[in-house]
Amino acid sequence: MVRAKYQGVLDLGEQLNIQDGDVKEENGVLKVWGTANTQYEKDLLWDSIKAAGGENPEDIMADIKVADTSVYHRHTVKSGETLGKIAKHYYGNPSKYQAIFQANSDILKNPDLIYPDQELIIPNL
Repeated sequence: MVRAKYQGVLDLGEQLNIQDGDVKEENGVLKVWGTANTQYEKDLLWDSIKAAGGENPEDIMADIKVADTSVYHRHTVKSGETLGKIAKHYYGNPSKYQAIFQANSDILKNPDLIYPDQELIIPNL
C-alpha cells in the first residue's frame, strides 16, 4: 500500500535515471535510495516525496546522493527561453539570471542572446 502511495516518486526516479537506485518495503515503511545527477534532480524527488506524504512523512526513508555537486543542474535551452525564465524555473527569481550568465561566460557574451540546444550550467547559489 505504501508503495502505491509513492508510485509517483518511483516513476520520477526512473524518468530521471537515478543511478544505483533501489526500493524496499519493510514494516510499512518504503526505503528508497540512489544517486541523482544533480542537486536539482534530488530536490525534485524530495518535492515529490513531500507532495505524496506531507512535510515530514514517517512511512518513507530516502537516501538520495548527488553525483555532480559542482553545479545545481545542467539545462538545455529550449526555443523561446530567456535567462530570466530559466532563473525563475530553477531559483524562483528571474533576477538571478546574472548568476547563470556569469557561470556560462565562456559560451555566452550577451545575456539576451541564448540559443536552443545550448547546454547551460545552472550554478549552486
